[in-house]
Amino acid sequence: MIAIAFTVAYLGLYGLLDNAVWSESGFMHGAPWAVPAGVLLFSLLVGLCRRYLNAPTVIHGGFTDSLKGGGEKPDYRTFPGALLSSLFSLLSGASVGPEGTITVLIGYVSSYVRDRLRIESPGAALGLDVAALASAFNGIVGNVLFTGVFATEFQVGGNKNAFRFLTWNLLAGTVGYLFYLLLGLPSFARSIPFEPIGGLYPGYILYAITLGILGSLLAVFAGVAMQTVETIMDRVFGDAVVARVLAAGAVIACAGYFVPEVLFSGEGQLHGIIADPARLGVGMLLGVAILKIILLALSFKSGYIGGPLFPIIFSSTLIGLALHLVFPGIPVGIFVLCIEAAALTLALGAPLTSILLVAVVGTADQYTVVLLVISAVTAMVIAAAVKERPA
Repeated sequence: MIAIAFTVAYLGLYGLLDNAVWSESGFMHGAPWAVPAGVLLFSLLVGLCRRYLNAPTVIHGGFTDSLKGGGEKPDYRTFPGALLSSLFSLLSGASVGPEGTITVLIGYVSSYVRDRLRIESPGAALGLDVAALASAFNGIVGNVLFTGVFATEFQVGGNKNAFRFLTWNLLAGTVGYLFYLLLGLPSFARSIPFEPIGGLYPGYILYAITLGILGSLLAVFAGVAMQTVETIMDRVFGDAVVARVLAAGAVIACAGYFVPEVLFSGEGQLHGIIADPARLGVGMLLGVAILKIILLALSFKSGYIGGPLFPIIFSSTLIGLALHLVFPGIPVGIFVLCIEAAALTLALGAPLTSILLVAVVGTADQYTVVLLVISAVTAMVIAAAVKERPA
Protein backbone atom coordinates (compact mmCIF):
# COMPACT_ATOMS: atom_id res chain seq x y z
CA MET A 1 0.00 0.00 0.00
CA ILE A 2 2.82 2.41 0.82
CA ALA A 3 4.62 1.70 -2.46
CA ILE A 4 1.57 2.10 -4.70
CA ALA A 5 0.37 5.20 -2.80
CA PHE A 6 3.79 6.81 -3.24
CA THR A 7 3.81 5.88 -6.95
CA VAL A 8 0.38 7.43 -7.49
CA ALA A 9 1.44 10.63 -5.71
CA TYR A 10 4.70 10.80 -7.68
CA LEU A 11 3.07 10.26 -11.07
CA GLY A 12 0.34 12.75 -10.11
CA LEU A 13 2.94 15.37 -9.28
CA TYR A 14 4.78 14.69 -12.53
CA GLY A 15 1.52 14.99 -14.47
CA LEU A 16 0.77 18.37 -12.91
CA LEU A 17 4.25 19.68 -13.66
CA ASP A 18 4.18 18.30 -17.21
CA ASN A 19 0.85 20.01 -17.90
CA ALA A 20 2.10 23.26 -16.41
CA VAL A 21 5.23 23.24 -18.54
CA TRP A 22 4.63 21.37 -21.80
CA SER A 23 0.86 21.17 -22.42
CA GLU A 24 -0.95 23.52 -24.81
CA SER A 25 -1.76 25.76 -21.85
CA GLY A 26 1.74 25.44 -20.35
CA PHE A 27 4.18 28.32 -20.25
CA MET A 28 6.61 26.55 -22.63
CA HIS A 29 4.04 26.06 -25.40
CA GLY A 30 3.99 28.06 -28.59
CA ALA A 31 7.20 30.07 -28.60
CA PRO A 32 9.88 28.88 -31.06
CA TRP A 33 12.52 28.98 -28.31
CA ALA A 34 10.38 26.92 -25.89
CA VAL A 35 11.73 23.46 -26.70
CA PRO A 36 15.47 24.20 -26.55
CA ALA A 37 15.04 26.51 -23.55
CA GLY A 38 12.97 23.97 -21.63
CA VAL A 39 15.28 21.06 -22.41
CA LEU A 40 18.39 23.00 -21.39
CA LEU A 41 16.77 24.37 -18.23
CA PHE A 42 15.72 20.98 -16.92
CA SER A 43 18.96 19.38 -18.05
CA LEU A 44 20.86 21.97 -16.01
CA LEU A 45 18.70 21.14 -13.00
CA VAL A 46 19.46 17.43 -13.45
CA GLY A 47 23.17 18.22 -13.49
CA LEU A 48 22.91 20.39 -10.37
CA CYS A 49 21.04 17.61 -8.55
CA ARG A 50 23.82 15.23 -9.46
CA ARG A 51 26.55 17.69 -8.47
CA TYR A 52 25.20 19.08 -5.20
CA LEU A 53 22.54 16.59 -4.04
CA ASN A 54 24.34 13.38 -5.06
CA ALA A 55 21.43 12.15 -7.15
CA PRO A 56 21.96 8.56 -8.38
CA THR A 57 22.48 7.71 -12.06
CA VAL A 58 23.05 4.67 -14.26
CA ILE A 59 25.89 6.31 -16.19
CA HIS A 60 28.05 3.23 -15.81
CA GLY A 61 25.21 0.71 -15.90
CA GLY A 62 23.00 -0.88 -18.55
CA PHE A 63 19.31 -1.08 -19.36
CA THR A 64 18.65 -3.78 -16.77
CA ASP A 65 20.38 -1.77 -14.03
CA SER A 66 17.74 0.94 -14.36
CA LEU A 67 15.02 -1.63 -13.59
CA LYS A 68 16.69 -3.51 -10.76
CA GLY A 69 16.19 -2.68 -7.14
CA GLY A 70 16.32 -4.26 -3.76
CA GLY A 71 18.66 -5.54 -1.14
CA GLU A 72 20.98 -2.59 -0.65
CA LYS A 73 20.28 0.30 1.71
CA PRO A 74 20.43 3.69 -0.02
CA ASP A 75 21.61 6.83 1.72
CA TYR A 76 18.46 8.71 2.74
CA ARG A 77 20.31 12.01 2.46
CA THR A 78 20.35 11.55 -1.32
CA PHE A 79 16.56 11.08 -1.56
CA PRO A 80 15.81 14.78 -2.29
CA GLY A 81 18.32 14.70 -5.13
CA ALA A 82 16.88 11.46 -6.48
CA LEU A 83 13.31 12.79 -6.34
CA LEU A 84 14.12 16.12 -7.98
CA SER A 85 16.44 14.59 -10.58
CA SER A 86 13.77 12.04 -11.48
CA LEU A 87 11.17 14.74 -12.06
CA PHE A 88 13.57 17.00 -13.96
CA SER A 89 14.73 14.06 -16.12
CA LEU A 90 11.16 13.27 -17.19
CA LEU A 91 10.43 16.97 -17.81
CA SER A 92 13.64 17.57 -19.76
CA GLY A 93 12.55 15.76 -22.91
CA ALA A 94 15.30 13.15 -22.50
CA SER A 95 14.56 9.73 -23.98
CA VAL A 96 13.82 7.95 -20.71
CA GLY A 97 10.67 6.35 -19.35
CA PRO A 98 9.08 6.72 -15.90
CA GLU A 99 9.67 3.08 -14.92
CA GLY A 100 13.32 3.77 -14.11
CA THR A 101 12.50 6.73 -11.87
CA ILE A 102 9.92 4.67 -9.99
CA THR A 103 12.45 1.87 -9.45
CA VAL A 104 14.95 4.31 -7.94
CA LEU A 105 12.45 6.06 -5.67
CA ILE A 106 10.68 2.92 -4.47
CA GLY A 107 14.11 1.68 -3.40
CA TYR A 108 14.31 4.56 -0.92
CA VAL A 109 10.74 4.07 0.27
CA SER A 110 11.16 0.33 0.77
CA SER A 111 14.46 0.76 2.58
CA TYR A 112 12.88 3.28 4.96
CA VAL A 113 10.04 0.88 5.74
CA ARG A 114 12.55 -1.94 6.30
CA ASP A 115 14.35 0.18 8.86
CA ARG A 116 11.13 0.97 10.68
CA LEU A 117 10.21 -2.72 10.77
CA ARG A 118 13.79 -3.67 11.71
CA ILE A 119 14.14 -6.11 8.82
CA GLU A 120 17.88 -6.71 8.51
CA SER A 121 18.18 -10.13 6.86
CA PRO A 122 19.51 -9.66 3.28
CA GLY A 123 17.07 -12.24 1.94
CA ALA A 124 14.04 -10.68 3.60
CA ALA A 125 15.22 -7.20 2.56
CA LEU A 126 15.40 -8.24 -1.08
CA GLY A 127 11.96 -9.86 -0.88
CA LEU A 128 10.39 -6.77 0.65
CA ASP A 129 11.99 -4.42 -1.89
CA VAL A 130 10.87 -6.49 -4.85
CA ALA A 131 7.35 -6.82 -3.45
CA ALA A 132 7.22 -3.03 -3.18
CA LEU A 133 8.22 -2.76 -6.86
CA ALA A 134 5.57 -5.32 -7.75
CA SER A 135 2.89 -3.22 -6.10
CA ALA A 136 4.09 -0.07 -7.87
CA PHE A 137 4.46 -1.56 -11.35
CA ASN A 138 1.34 -3.71 -11.52
CA GLY A 139 -0.79 -0.63 -11.15
CA ILE A 140 0.86 1.49 -13.82
CA VAL A 141 1.29 -1.40 -16.28
CA GLY A 142 -2.30 -2.50 -15.70
CA ASN A 143 -1.80 -6.25 -15.34
CA VAL A 144 -2.10 -8.27 -12.15
CA LEU A 145 0.57 -10.80 -13.17
CA PHE A 146 3.18 -8.51 -14.73
CA THR A 147 5.58 -8.14 -11.84
CA GLY A 148 5.15 -11.72 -10.72
CA VAL A 149 7.08 -12.43 -13.91
CA PHE A 150 9.16 -9.23 -13.94
CA ALA A 151 10.47 -9.54 -10.40
CA THR A 152 11.24 -13.24 -10.73
CA GLU A 153 13.28 -12.72 -13.90
CA PHE A 154 15.05 -9.54 -12.82
CA GLN A 155 15.54 -9.67 -9.10
CA VAL A 156 15.11 -13.08 -7.52
CA GLY A 157 15.66 -15.67 -10.25
CA GLY A 158 17.82 -18.47 -8.89
CA ASN A 159 17.53 -17.25 -5.30
CA LYS A 160 16.90 -20.03 -2.80
CA ASN A 161 13.86 -18.10 -1.54
CA ALA A 162 12.48 -17.53 -5.06
CA PHE A 163 9.20 -19.34 -4.39
CA ARG A 164 8.54 -17.34 -1.23
CA PHE A 165 9.47 -14.12 -3.02
CA LEU A 166 7.12 -14.99 -5.88
CA THR A 167 4.29 -15.39 -3.37
CA TRP A 168 5.05 -11.96 -1.93
CA ASN A 169 5.28 -10.45 -5.42
CA LEU A 170 1.93 -11.84 -6.49
CA LEU A 171 0.25 -10.60 -3.32
CA ALA A 172 1.84 -7.16 -3.38
CA GLY A 173 1.24 -6.88 -7.12
CA THR A 174 -2.43 -7.64 -6.63
CA VAL A 175 -2.66 -4.96 -3.95
CA GLY A 176 -1.06 -2.40 -6.27
CA TYR A 177 -3.21 -3.41 -9.22
CA LEU A 178 -6.47 -3.19 -7.25
CA PHE A 179 -5.47 0.13 -5.68
CA TYR A 180 -4.80 1.64 -9.08
CA LEU A 181 -7.94 0.11 -10.55
CA LEU A 182 -10.22 1.33 -7.77
CA LEU A 183 -8.90 4.87 -8.16
CA GLY A 184 -9.69 4.69 -11.88
CA LEU A 185 -6.24 5.88 -12.90
CA PRO A 186 -5.00 5.30 -16.48
CA SER A 187 -2.48 2.52 -17.01
CA PHE A 188 -0.29 1.48 -19.92
CA ALA A 189 -2.45 -1.60 -20.62
CA ARG A 190 -4.07 -1.40 -24.06
CA SER A 191 -2.45 2.00 -24.60
CA ILE A 192 -1.15 1.04 -28.07
CA PRO A 193 -3.79 -1.39 -29.37
CA PHE A 194 -3.62 -3.24 -32.69
CA GLU A 195 -6.25 -5.23 -34.50
CA PRO A 196 -6.11 -9.00 -33.73
CA ILE A 197 -4.69 -11.08 -36.55
CA GLY A 198 -7.54 -13.58 -36.14
CA GLY A 199 -5.63 -16.67 -37.23
CA LEU A 200 -2.24 -18.35 -37.51
CA TYR A 201 -0.71 -19.19 -40.87
CA PRO A 202 2.64 -20.79 -41.76
CA GLY A 203 3.88 -17.58 -43.35
CA TYR A 204 3.31 -15.70 -40.09
CA ILE A 205 5.82 -17.93 -38.32
CA LEU A 206 8.46 -17.02 -40.89
CA TYR A 207 7.60 -13.36 -40.41
CA ALA A 208 8.00 -13.72 -36.63
CA ILE A 209 11.47 -15.24 -37.00
CA THR A 210 12.56 -12.54 -39.46
CA LEU A 211 11.18 -9.78 -37.27
CA GLY A 212 12.83 -11.40 -34.24
CA ILE A 213 16.17 -11.02 -36.01
CA LEU A 214 15.38 -7.40 -36.86
CA GLY A 215 14.33 -6.59 -33.29
CA SER A 216 17.49 -8.25 -31.99
CA LEU A 217 19.62 -6.11 -34.30
CA LEU A 218 17.86 -3.03 -32.92
CA ALA A 219 18.72 -4.10 -29.37
CA VAL A 220 22.33 -4.83 -30.35
CA PHE A 221 22.52 -1.37 -31.91
CA ALA A 222 21.17 0.10 -28.65
CA GLY A 223 23.87 -1.73 -26.69
CA VAL A 224 26.63 -0.56 -29.02
CA ALA A 225 25.27 2.99 -28.83
CA MET A 226 25.36 2.81 -25.02
CA GLN A 227 29.00 1.70 -24.99
CA THR A 228 30.06 4.23 -27.60
CA VAL A 229 28.34 7.17 -25.91
CA GLU A 230 29.76 6.20 -22.51
CA THR A 231 33.28 6.07 -23.91
CA ILE A 232 32.93 9.46 -25.60
CA MET A 233 31.33 11.18 -22.61
CA ASP A 234 33.89 9.78 -20.18
CA ARG A 235 36.75 10.90 -22.38
CA VAL A 236 35.38 14.39 -23.03
CA PHE A 237 33.77 15.30 -19.70
CA GLY A 238 35.06 12.85 -17.10
CA ASP A 239 33.62 13.80 -13.70
CA ALA A 240 32.25 17.17 -14.86
CA VAL A 241 28.67 16.09 -14.24
CA VAL A 242 26.97 19.44 -14.94
CA ALA A 243 28.82 19.96 -18.23
CA ARG A 244 28.09 16.36 -19.19
CA VAL A 245 24.34 16.62 -18.83
CA LEU A 246 24.22 20.12 -20.33
CA ALA A 247 26.03 18.90 -23.44
CA ALA A 248 23.53 16.07 -23.74
CA GLY A 249 20.71 18.55 -23.22
CA ALA A 250 22.01 20.68 -26.09
CA VAL A 251 21.96 17.67 -28.41
CA ILE A 252 18.46 16.65 -27.24
CA ALA A 253 17.23 20.24 -27.66
CA CYS A 254 18.51 20.42 -31.24
CA ALA A 255 16.99 17.06 -32.13
CA GLY A 256 13.69 17.93 -30.45
CA TYR A 257 13.48 21.30 -32.16
CA PHE A 258 13.57 19.73 -35.62
CA VAL A 259 11.94 16.38 -34.75
CA PRO A 260 9.62 16.86 -31.73
CA GLU A 261 8.58 13.19 -31.87
CA VAL A 262 11.89 12.09 -30.32
CA LEU A 263 11.38 14.02 -27.08
CA PHE A 264 10.37 12.34 -23.81
CA SER A 265 9.71 8.60 -23.38
CA GLY A 266 7.78 8.31 -26.67
CA GLU A 267 4.59 6.75 -25.30
CA GLY A 268 2.55 9.91 -25.81
CA GLN A 269 4.01 10.65 -29.24
CA LEU A 270 3.22 7.20 -30.63
CA HIS A 271 -0.53 7.69 -30.90
CA GLY A 272 -0.32 10.42 -33.52
CA ILE A 273 2.27 8.49 -35.54
CA ILE A 274 0.27 5.24 -35.46
CA ALA A 275 -2.84 7.11 -36.61
CA ASP A 276 -1.10 8.29 -39.80
CA PRO A 277 2.35 6.75 -40.38
CA ALA A 278 2.24 7.67 -44.08
CA ARG A 279 2.56 11.31 -43.01
CA LEU A 280 6.20 10.66 -42.10
CA GLY A 281 6.97 8.07 -44.74
CA VAL A 282 9.26 5.04 -44.62
CA GLY A 283 12.58 6.91 -44.56
CA MET A 284 11.51 9.34 -41.85
CA LEU A 285 10.06 6.57 -39.68
CA LEU A 286 13.30 4.61 -39.81
CA GLY A 287 15.42 7.69 -39.22
CA VAL A 288 13.41 8.77 -36.17
CA ALA A 289 13.57 5.22 -34.78
CA ILE A 290 17.38 5.19 -34.97
CA LEU A 291 17.64 8.73 -33.59
CA LYS A 292 15.47 7.74 -30.63
CA ILE A 293 17.85 4.90 -29.71
CA ILE A 294 20.85 7.22 -29.93
CA LEU A 295 19.12 9.74 -27.67
CA LEU A 296 18.22 6.94 -25.26
CA ALA A 297 21.89 6.00 -24.98
CA LEU A 298 22.88 9.66 -24.64
CA SER A 299 20.28 10.20 -21.89
CA PHE A 300 21.42 7.17 -19.89
CA LYS A 301 25.11 7.99 -20.14
CA SER A 302 24.72 11.68 -19.31
CA GLY A 303 23.06 11.38 -15.91
CA TYR A 304 19.31 11.50 -16.49
CA ILE A 305 17.24 9.09 -14.40
CA GLY A 306 14.70 6.89 -16.20
CA GLY A 307 13.99 3.60 -17.89
CA PRO A 308 14.46 2.14 -21.39
CA LEU A 309 11.14 0.37 -21.97
CA PHE A 310 9.10 2.97 -23.84
CA PRO A 311 11.95 4.43 -25.90
CA ILE A 312 12.67 0.90 -27.16
CA ILE A 313 8.96 0.29 -27.76
CA PHE A 314 8.81 3.63 -29.61
CA SER A 315 11.65 2.75 -31.99
CA SER A 316 10.38 -0.80 -32.53
CA THR A 317 6.92 0.53 -33.36
CA LEU A 318 8.22 3.01 -35.91
CA ILE A 319 10.27 0.32 -37.65
CA GLY A 320 7.21 -1.93 -37.73
CA LEU A 321 5.06 0.87 -39.17
CA ALA A 322 7.68 1.54 -41.84
CA LEU A 323 7.69 -2.13 -42.85
CA HIS A 324 3.89 -2.15 -42.98
CA LEU A 325 3.98 0.77 -45.43
CA VAL A 326 6.25 -1.34 -47.66
CA PHE A 327 4.28 -4.59 -47.15
CA PRO A 328 0.69 -3.48 -46.49
CA GLY A 329 -0.72 -6.97 -46.96
CA ILE A 330 0.75 -8.19 -43.67
CA PRO A 331 -1.12 -7.16 -40.47
CA VAL A 332 0.61 -4.20 -38.84
CA GLY A 333 0.36 -5.81 -35.41
CA ILE A 334 2.71 -8.61 -36.49
CA PHE A 335 5.37 -6.14 -37.59
CA VAL A 336 5.19 -3.92 -34.54
CA LEU A 337 4.65 -6.41 -31.71
CA CYS A 338 7.17 -9.01 -32.90
CA ILE A 339 9.93 -6.41 -33.23
CA GLU A 340 9.06 -5.03 -29.79
CA ALA A 341 9.15 -8.47 -28.15
CA ALA A 342 12.52 -9.35 -29.67
CA ALA A 343 14.15 -5.99 -28.95
CA LEU A 344 13.02 -5.97 -25.31
CA THR A 345 13.99 -9.62 -24.83
CA LEU A 346 17.57 -9.07 -25.96
CA ALA A 347 17.98 -5.65 -24.34
CA LEU A 348 16.63 -6.74 -20.95
CA GLY A 349 17.48 -10.44 -20.94
CA ALA A 350 13.94 -11.14 -19.72
CA PRO A 351 11.83 -12.93 -22.36
CA LEU A 352 8.74 -13.63 -20.25
CA THR A 353 8.57 -10.03 -19.01
CA SER A 354 9.00 -8.74 -22.55
CA ILE A 355 6.32 -10.98 -24.03
CA LEU A 356 3.83 -10.12 -21.29
CA LEU A 357 4.52 -6.39 -21.50
CA VAL A 358 4.10 -6.29 -25.28
CA ALA A 359 0.96 -8.42 -25.10
CA VAL A 360 -0.59 -6.19 -22.43
CA VAL A 361 0.31 -2.86 -24.01
CA GLY A 362 -0.50 -3.95 -27.57
CA THR A 363 -3.61 -6.06 -26.74
CA ALA A 364 -2.24 -9.13 -28.50
CA ASP A 365 -4.68 -11.98 -29.14
CA GLN A 366 -3.76 -15.64 -28.61
CA TYR A 367 -2.43 -16.05 -32.14
CA THR A 368 -0.25 -12.98 -31.88
CA VAL A 369 1.14 -14.22 -28.55
CA VAL A 370 2.40 -17.34 -30.34
CA LEU A 371 4.29 -15.12 -32.77
CA LEU A 372 5.65 -13.04 -29.88
CA VAL A 373 7.06 -16.18 -28.29
CA ILE A 374 8.72 -17.21 -31.56
CA SER A 375 10.19 -13.73 -31.99
CA ALA A 376 11.45 -13.68 -28.37
CA VAL A 377 13.02 -17.12 -28.75
CA THR A 378 14.79 -15.91 -31.88
CA ALA A 379 16.19 -13.03 -29.84
CA MET A 380 17.29 -15.41 -27.08
CA VAL A 381 19.23 -17.52 -29.58
CA ILE A 382 20.90 -14.40 -30.98
CA ALA A 383 21.65 -13.18 -27.44
CA ALA A 384 23.36 -16.46 -26.62
CA ALA A 385 25.50 -16.13 -29.75
CA VAL A 386 26.39 -12.53 -28.92
CA LYS A 387 27.43 -13.41 -25.36
CA GLU A 388 29.84 -16.06 -26.64
CA ARG A 389 31.81 -13.43 -28.54
CA PRO A 390 34.79 -11.76 -26.79
CA ALA A 391 33.89 -8.59 -24.91
